[in-house]
Amino acid sequence: MLLYRTRIFNFPVSFSLGTFIKHFERASLKLTATTRTATTKSSIVNATHFETLNPLQKQQVQLYVDALLDWNQKMNLTAVRDANDVMDRHIEDSLAIIPPIQSSYISNCGSSIEKLNLVDVGSGAGLPGLILAIACPDWELTLLESLNKRCVFLEHVVSLIGLSNVKVMRGRAEDVGQNLEFREVFDVAVARAVAEMRILAEYCLPLVRVGGLFVAAKGHSPENFKLFEQAKKAISLMGASLLQTCYVNSHSPYGQRTAIVCLKDGPTPRKYPRDPGTPAKSPL
Repeated sequence: MLLYRTRIFNFPVSFSLGTFIKHFERASLKLTATTRTATTKSSIVNATHFETLNPLQKQQVQLYVDALLDWNQKMNLTAVRDANDVMDRHIEDSLAIIPPIQSSYISNCGSSIEKLNLVDVGSGAGLPGLILAIACPDWELTLLESLNKRCVFLEHVVSLIGLSNVKVMRGRAEDVGQNLEFREVFDVAVARAVAEMRILAEYCLPLVRVGGLFVAAKGHSPENFKLFEQAKKAISLMGASLLQTCYVNSHSPYGQRTAIVCLKDGPTPRKYPRDPGTPAKSPL
């Protein structure tokens, strides 16, 4: 069963940032792009992603973190229990994929990054989708999540923060990807900590329009790079190709992170995604 819900609210936010600001006086981001035709390297000047947000956005992030930790006492939303760790491990990681999305989209998909239509596949606690919606209010975000209890949390946070650019959808990626209302309609699909790349490719790329992007946020372990290579076949079967790999450096204890960017070159064959559960049991 697929439930598609839209919640639009406009609540004022007037909460102090407390200790959140000082926590983010340290970070740097380096972007290394490996393209299909050549390898180029460029560095983004040292900056903390959180510090680029305006005061309202920072307050909205704090509201999200408070709600996440509160609800996490009642359900399993994250293994992280400390607010500072949430900021390090979740908020900064989510904000860090914005530059790769923006640069990749402008270079390969269109001249404007305004009014993008994104889907966050396996959104879970709303990461990275909710954070992208806060940081980029011109973007439309659909949070795709299969578990009803997590959808209830997501709708609560959307209402609490007052985000008018977010929709919460309950359903499995395999089902939604075969639904013509959603198949190949999104400019960008993002996913974080959902599954390995072969599985993610089948979950996400059927939702992306031809000429759009799929961005997977991953860690930086050697095992991940082995899996990236293995995923090239699955990415190709979905009608896409590996566009670039973006390395995000942080001064947090969790080290370097990786964003894998794929370009949708052509339509995904109708047989994909396969039946629910099949991509995870039998990766391509």
